[in-house]
Formats: sequence, C-alpha cells, structure tokens
Amino acid sequence: MVRHSLLELDAVLAVSRHRSFRAAAVDLGMSTTALSNSIAKLERQLGVRLFNRTTRSVSLTDAGRRFVDHIGPALSDIHGAMDIARSQQATPSGVLRINAFATAAREVLAPLLLAFLRRYPQVSIDLVTEGRLVDVVADGFDFGIRSRDLVPTDMIAIPVGPPRRNAVVASPAYLEAHGVPRTPGDLDRHACIAIRLPNGAPYRWHFEKDGRPLPVDVAGPITLDEPSLTRITMLEGLAIGYMMEADVREDIAAGRLVHLLADWMPQLAPLCLYYAGRKNPSAAFRALVDLARERANAG
Repeated sequence: MVRHSLLELDAVLAVSRHRSFRAAAVDLGMSTTALSNSIAKLERQLGVRLFNRTTRSVSLTDAGRRFVDHIGPALSDIHGAMDIARSQQATPSGVLRINAFATAAREVLAPLLLAFLRRYPQVSIDLVTEGRLVDVVADGFDFGIRSRDLVPTDMIAIPVGPPRRNAVVASPAYLEAHGVPRTPGDLDRHACIAIRLPNGAPYRWHFEKDGRPLPVDVAGPITLDEPSLTRITMLEGLAIGYMMEADVREDIAAGRLVHLLADWMPQLAPLCLYYAGRKNPSAAFRALVDLARERANAG
C-alpha cells in the first residue's frame, strides 16, 4: 500500500490555495522544482491529474477539487495536533516565518530578531521581505511586521520600534552646487530622486505643517524603487532623496548627508509585530511575542 507524506499533501493544498507553483513553493520553503516533482509523484501514485497546468495558470481538475475537499479538514486536524505537541516544548525551537517590508525589517532586525536568535539558539527565522501587503495567515507566515496603520484590524499588534519619520537628504556636494531648499515648494527647482511604489505608481513626497498635509510631486534624473539605491545616488551627489530617517541616520551623523526640511516631516505610525491569535502556539512563537512585549514595555 502506497503511503503519502504530509509534505506531498501540504503541497497540493498550497498550490490549490495560491494557484501558483512558485508562490506555493515560497510558502512551503522549498524549490519550485521540488514542489512540482512532489505533486507529479503523487499524481502518478493516485493515477489521476490533480491540476490543469498552462504557461499562465494553474487550476484544480474535478478530481483534484474532490481530493482537496477531503484532505483539507484532515490535514487541519493533523497540523492542529502537531501544534498542541509543539506548545508543550520546554525549550523554544523550530522555524518562525515572518513577512515584512524591507525598510521595516532593517529597523527591527538587530534590536528584535537578532536579539531573539541570540537568546534562543535552537530557533531559526525565515524572514521574507516584499513591498506588497500579504495575508500572513493565508500565506503561511507566523508574523508580519508593518507600520501600525497597515495592520489588519483582526490581528494582535505589538509596537516594536521607536518613533519613525521620513527624511529629505542630500550630499554636501549637491547642496554646495545647487543651494539648499528651505520649503517643500523649493524642490521644484531641484533634481530629486523619484520613487516608484511596488504597484508601479509614483510616490508623492509627504510633508506636513501645522497639522496640514502637503504632498509634493517631484522630478529628477532617476526613478528608483529600492532605498539602498537611493542612498547610493544621494551619496554620489546627483540629486536630493526621500527615505526613512533610520536608513540614513549614520550618514547624517557622519556628515555624508545633510538632513533637510526636518520641520516639515510628520511622525509616522510605529512598526508593529502582528499575528493572528492561536490556541496552541509553539514555545518559539510565545517566546518571540514575550520578547516583543518586553521591548515594548521597556521602550
């Protein structure tokens, strides 16, 4: 009698959920090739095709739909039993999957996540950074890290960082050659680094004065979608940039970049570690929540 592994069954559910082998592979932490081979092996053993595959889409066959309908509840019960067992661990261990914006990950990596790993060496973290907002539960993550105003209302959120602001900065060489903008309106006469959002839309630089928001469209010689590239471009003296203050704090302190228009920058919502409530969290899950709350209470 052929026996099937939980991985093969989880693979079927992941592909049916994401309608994509690539996204399912990321969810399960395996290569797309390994996932495809696992499902192909299961299909050979069952003697039926579970998915219709084209170059553009993946969909369940009728047999695949019935298969998923039957195994879904059973696998949920099995994973629930495994969660109960893990919750009895005395020492935190295992893998925690976390999804975050790249800028958020940079801010909390050292003070929270690396501190956690030093405290609990038997735990490992799988940190995925991406610009789009994801459903952390549906995509198989234990936690998300986002600014508080982007956390879904049905999630539990713990503040994990200090107050945050964006910053307008430029190199001393650029300012010596082109002058210093005194108000956001002065940026019309300067070369600025335009920002492209993950969805392809241009980002308007946001300012505020006396509680009134002032979004500004800027123009310049280059458009970028990654803060580290913006930093390099500013350090080269090509243009003025707009990015998270935390990403350029050391450059400002060292004099490599100059902080501009600081009085016009509003304070942003704090970063939060957020998660869905669960009945039987693992010891590692509880330990990260406890450390986040410890840091929040201390700060």
